[in-house]
Amino acid sequence: MLANEKRYEEFAYVLDFLSQGQSVVIKGREGSIVQAIGEERLTLLELLAADDQDFELGERLRIGREGRDKIMSVLGKLSYEELTQEAKSELPSVCEEIVKGNEPRYVAYFNELQPLTPRLHGLELIPGIGKTFMKTIVALREKQPFTSFEDIQNRVGLREPAKLVAKRITEEISGDSRINIFVKK
Repeated sequence: MLANEKRYEEFAYVLDFLSQGQSVVIKGREGSIVQAIGEERLTLLELLAADDQDFELGERLRIGREGRDKIMSVLGKLSYEELTQEAKSELPSVCEEIVKGNEPRYVAYFNELQPLTPRLHGLELIPGIGKTFMKTIVALREKQPFTSFEDIQNRVGLREPAKLVAKRITEEISGDSRINIFVKK
């Protein structure tokens, strides 16, 4: 892939559905608006729904250039502040769904994250991981890489790692973090 080639989301998860909505991205645009989060890049998106469609919160939609059925177009990116209250409250559980649905990708972070500064390790940015857990994770991954969230939980004793990663992603999306490890700016 070329460095300047744009990457688009293929799938997104519904955070909120406004059957008679006003676009935040395109002024004057009205219709069935879906606020969603992209699966790959964790981008907040505004989508224009096809007529007479219904959506479940957390539903996974195809939004790529090919094979869209419920979405007419991707209107653009949203900031966290532009999300509805419903979308904001749905975000943590949808992030957890994304993390669990892409487990190998997120387990890899536990195997690959490195120190960011002499005093701060990338693992410590994940809620619930302090110096002690970080040292345990680094020591155990050197012996044998982690294979799943269950593996991390069993070997390290860290409870619900998927939920902790989802919590970190939510913090990064909402702008509550200075350093991002999961969400591209």
